[in-house]
Amino acid sequence: MALKTEICDLLKIEKPIIQGGMAWVATGELAAAVSEAGGLGVIGAGNAPAEVIENEIDKLRKITDKPFGLNIMLLSPFADDIIDLALEKKVPVVTTGAGNPGKYIKKFKEIGTKVIPVVPSVALAKRLERTGVDAVIVEGTEAGGHIGELTTMALVPQLVDAVKIPVIAAGGIADGRGLAAVLALGAAGAQIGTRFVCSSECIAADAYKQAIINSRDRDAVVTGRSTGHPVRNLKNKLTRKIKKLEAQKVSKAEIEQLGSGKLKAAAIDGDVEEGSVMAGQVSGMISEIKSVEEIIREIILKAEKRIKENHQLLV
Repeated sequence: MALKTEICDLLKIEKPIIQGGMAWVATGELAAAVSEAGGLGVIGAGNAPAEVIENEIDKLRKITDKPFGLNIMLLSPFADDIIDLALEKKVPVVTTGAGNPGKYIKKFKEIGTKVIPVVPSVALAKRLERTGVDAVIVEGTEAGGHIGELTTMALVPQLVDAVKIPVIAAGGIADGRGLAAVLALGAAGAQIGTRFVCSSECIAADAYKQAIINSRDRDAVVTGRSTGHPVRNLKNKLTRKIKKLEAQKVSKAEIEQLGSGKLKAAAIDGDVEEGSVMAGQVSGMISEIKSVEEIIREIILKAEKRIKENHQLLV
């Protein structure tokens, strides 16, 4: 049994797994490894300038000739430059967050690029479907980083019923059981982030990876709800400081200033006490660092086994 869905045909990949476009750590090395292993590797542009991302794209293309994606944060001050770069480089797949990619879709379609926005709600997915996007990534609150309110389990089937384009599930998926579950909910694939941080190809600091490995089920907490931009991190000195400020009802600006630059401090510099250790609720499931190839192979094998077992229950 080969696990293949419509998203594989759409994106010209072998396995229905998309790597999350995580700022700072979703580099050319990681994305290339995921693409080589049969999924869709994604470079995370974050708030980086175009010349930095151009280097990551060139790095990836020296490693693999397989399809890959570029995640573009539309609120980034460099978003227009990154869009122009994606067009110039003819990036096969663009995923977007923090905005509406509608005004760019015509240009992307002219060069054959697939556009897949990340959405936290049915209403936004339906609105973006009308603009001509090729699929949507629906991200539940279980995910790491910036999150919405609805869970993956509740949101995915509602969104599948609401749109005709393929739906990719994200948030709370780290192994084959999670992939099998979202496929059962009607998704055409899964986007996985935190699990790939703990891969040998990821450039994240060892301390960042170990913080995930050492975490338990209740360690991925949410801060920043009072600002309107909630973020899921592993609890540490920074999260406790932010929660204290929120309890004191300090200004949004003061809280955001405290968090400024803290993702790089954790992910690259290894400061896992005062830095922002963005990670999902699946962190408690991750116990070791493996190669991307091993991670993807295990996910697919376990998903196929679980699907087969569930089928046998009905025989």
